[in-house]
Amino acid sequence: MPNAVVARAPVRGFDAGGWTDTWFSGHGAVCHLALAPGAEVLARVLGHTDGASADVTMRVAAYGDHYRFDPDRAPGRHPLLEAVIRRWAPRGSCLEIHVSSPVPAGSSLGTSAAVTVSLLTAMRGLADDPAISGPTWAAEVARLAHEVETNDLGRQSGVQDQVAAAFGGANLVEVSPYPEFQVEHLSLPPKTVELLNNRCFTVYLGAMHDSSSVHSTVIAGLEADRHRAEDLLAPLREAALRAAQALAAADLGAYGDAMSSCTRSQAQLHPSLVNPLAHEIIARAERFGAAGCKVNGAGGPGGTVSIVGPEDPEPLKAALRELAGVSTLDLTPCPNGAHLADAS
Repeated sequence: MPNAVVARAPVRGFDAGGWTDTWFSGHGAVCHLALAPGAEVLARVLGHTDGASADVTMRVAAYGDHYRFDPDRAPGRHPLLEAVIRRWAPRGSCLEIHVSSPVPAGSSLGTSAAVTVSLLTAMRGLADDPAISGPTWAAEVARLAHEVETNDLGRQSGVQDQVAAAFGGANLVEVSPYPEFQVEHLSLPPKTVELLNNRCFTVYLGAMHDSSSVHSTVIAGLEADRHRAEDLLAPLREAALRAAQALAAADLGAYGDAMSSCTRSQAQLHPSLVNPLAHEIIARAERFGAAGCKVNGAGGPGGTVSIVGPEDPEPLKAALRELAGVSTLDLTPCPNGAHLADAS
């Protein structure tokens, strides 16, 4: 068994078709980009315990939190992380675990899924699980991470965040029926990668959000009228297909249009999903000639907006940073999904 491992996984943005990967949609399509840097977990084995459980020291940088616990009697300070450790930590081991990400918590970029996938990968790495380097690992870890969030913790969650963290790259995710998924990896031409790096960026609105509570609010409004729900979800699925086609064609104009179409459809699901600051960001982006904007994830208060910018996005970035609380995140498309890195 290794004494130390480092596991990394990307976050995701530009999620055309988000909301259709949920249980109440039943089936869906999402086109997203994995973005780096995402989440990183350093896990060390410091020794062994006398009992069957583990002795875990956890450091969660984003919250400045540091505590020690027995996974069988977890304190609930970080329930998602503790649930992964309870399931997969090597029994009888003294562990030190560092969890970090430069992406703000609650940024609607699937950070919790990236952390979950990274931590699960690290735990299996400590167990020297050969599956991590196998061809089916990405699908397996995505399903397991989603299972922890929904079954173990009872949270509302689509499947695309875990897929992005596990697979990396650009993906068209077909969900049918929920929570089953098929991933079509989009092989991007070099021209497309260059355009994405030069023109696409994400802005943080300065406040975190709770995607599970946002899901619950929207679902409550749609359950009573399934016909209306389907009418609202269908354009999101269609936009995901258009986004994938645009990426394959290196057409950032069409790609941006698909993103903006999704944002308008989100607002149709519930007006609160596109908050006033997001509306202001979108308006400024349009004035500077941006091709399109996507309110990421579930939307609602706080979070982020990903922007397909004009040929020179720097003046737009400067104008957006003038808004109170708004900052640009240093994220770029990431071809790699969850993996073990050099622990040295």
